[in-house]
Amino acid sequence: MKTSSLFMPGKIGNVLLKNRLVVAPMTRVTASEDGIASDRMKTYYEDFARGGFALVISEGIYIDTAYSQTYAFQSGLTCPEQIAGWRKTTHAIHQQDGRIFAQIQHAGSLSQGNAFRDETVAPSAVRPVGSQMTFYRGEGKYPLPRELREDEIQDIICSFAEAAAHAVFDAGFDGVEIHGANGYLLDQFFTDYTNLRTDRWGGDIAARLTLSLAVIQSVRQKVGQAVPVGIRISQGKVNDFFHKWANGEDDARIVFTLLAESGIDYLHVTEYEAWQPAFPDCPLSLIELARKYAPGLTIMANGSLHQASRAQQVMAMGADFIALGRGALANHNWPQRLVADEAFNEFDSAILGPIANIKDSELPV
Repeated sequence: MKTSSLFMPGKIGNVLLKNRLVVAPMTRVTASEDGIASDRMKTYYEDFARGGFALVISEGIYIDTAYSQTYAFQSGLTCPEQIAGWRKTTHAIHQQDGRIFAQIQHAGSLSQGNAFRDETVAPSAVRPVGSQMTFYRGEGKYPLPRELREDEIQDIICSFAEAAAHAVFDAGFDGVEIHGANGYLLDQFFTDYTNLRTDRWGGDIAARLTLSLAVIQSVRQKVGQAVPVGIRISQGKVNDFFHKWANGEDDARIVFTLLAESGIDYLHVTEYEAWQPAFPDCPLSLIELARKYAPGLTIMANGSLHQASRAQQVMAMGADFIALGRGALANHNWPQRLVADEAFNEFDSAILGPIANIKDSELPV
């Protein structure tokens, strides 16, 4: 198993990785109330690096003291205290010969625990579908957001870049992942029914991707060419699980072509089951479509890949790296177990309740 595709050394930008196995970003609301990453978080993340994962992607980190915070007890990168909290974690992972990227995030209309603002904002004044998530301390329907002004959009673009710089140059992260997936702000701009704008930020799918592309450009200008920069995208959302891009492969062609030209070092594609056809009328998975239309881009796949055979199947489809969520939660040493041919623990969803914070049972004894 050591010689399998999962254990080949790899590279994202200038960062060398000892294998192709990554811990996917997972929000665990275990920071302090004022957004400082805790010692419990340090111990939790360090354990993945000790268990053989080459790369950890952090939970979503908020980027400003305005509208970006998504959940209560989420961590931020907006002040020296928050930066120092994360520096403990990045140092601990480096001590275990691991690497860690910061996922930077703006909640938009899905905010349900912002300490800085009572209202929410979005591309358009469209109430999100679904209900707030109780295991992130939410209750009831999402509020109706206010439409963002042009000056506020420019501030958000700058905030992504500032947070990226804080992450890499101050907190010690090895790279940055822009959260453009799962229904949060950048995905709200990208999605047809949440973006009704008639200015340059709205329109067809290429126009709706414009904000993500502007954020990529701003982050790249801020951190330079040597720092790995990626973006995570999806079809489904935390509040609209089965959403699909309206025009199928045509939309995929436009999106992946534009992202390949954007200057990112990697694309993180997440689906519920990464190997499944992306659209009803298309036999190709989203990974295969990304490889087809972005042939030279480094691609990371996420989605029910905790069985080694599935992970290798998706590598064969064109993925360069495999990001594990539930599999990593249940097995902090998933890579080591695979090498040793040991059985894997089954994921128990009870660990995310009643609140999705880090439990004592997840920490090393």
